[in-house]
Amino acid sequence: MIEVQSLSRFYGAHRAVSDVSFSIQANEVVGFLGLNGAGKSTTLKVIAGLLLPSSGTVVVDNVDMATAPVSFRSQIGFLPEDPPLHTEMTVTEFLTYLGGIRGMSGRDIAARLPVVIAACQLKGQEDRLIAELSHGFRKRVGIAQAIIHRPKLVILDEPISGLDPYQIVEMREVIRGLSSEATVLVSSHILSEISQTCDRLLVLHKGKLVATGSEEELAKRVSTSPLLEMTLISDLERLKSVLDAHDSVDDYKVVAQQDPYVKVEVQLNAEAHDDLIIAMVGAGIGVRRMVDAHGELEATFLNLTRGESA
Repeated sequence: MIEVQSLSRFYGAHRAVSDVSFSIQANEVVGFLGLNGAGKSTTLKVIAGLLLPSSGTVVVDNVDMATAPVSFRSQIGFLPEDPPLHTEMTVTEFLTYLGGIRGMSGRDIAARLPVVIAACQLKGQEDRLIAELSHGFRKRVGIAQAIIHRPKLVILDEPISGLDPYQIVEMREVIRGLSSEATVLVSSHILSEISQTCDRLLVLHKGKLVATGSEEELAKRVSTSPLLEMTLISDLERLKSVLDAHDSVDDYKVVAQQDPYVKVEVQLNAEAHDDLIIAMVGAGIGVRRMVDAHGELEATFLNLTRGESA
């Protein structure tokens, strides 16, 4: 469906993207991860046909950007982080206008509108001015304009930026639903949403693609020792004796202490939560709270991009 080969992009002497290659199958939902300055936005803009590559090729549904640019762009639907909306229009007026710009007939637009409204969960908002809509509904209108012309590839740049938790859940449903008729490429800084929404991940670091695969496949490539945050009822001496003696504990740090509570971060060398809790309870230590300091995807991401500051 999508073939990117040896893609590079320069801004003057600065190479923002360096020799990036990957492929995406039809109807996949793929997450695009990278720290600030990693080259994500540049790569997305090239794939969307908004920037020309300095070298390399981009092919979508067998259409090459270089040899058939107009046909290529017709295959793409793009949602930038800040959607370009005409707020003085109603939702229907705006989508009709965009469909016309993209070469759709009035009959095609009329047939397509109900499908797009349903897919983006905009029912009941069709005749409202975009200026009157909440941030969450404006994001949905942004997705609607990206899919009105039935693109083969939908690119979403930070689609959940600025949304509240309830809106994020709804947006997750919208994004997953898009895969029924298109391939979806999602860029986001919110790792938990990438994990829950996408089938596969691409990780960009310093302009280079450093990893691709499912969350589980990426986790196998790096060492991601579990890091626990624990709130305990114990005196410090007793706690230290248990942690020092337990084989699965690589390191630990006392974060706070206010009698009778101790908050500690524990770095494990293996998944041995249960054994550690049993040892603590056996020593008379009360376990009030235990959480992962970061999730598996976050740990994997940090290992893959180690050494790069945001």
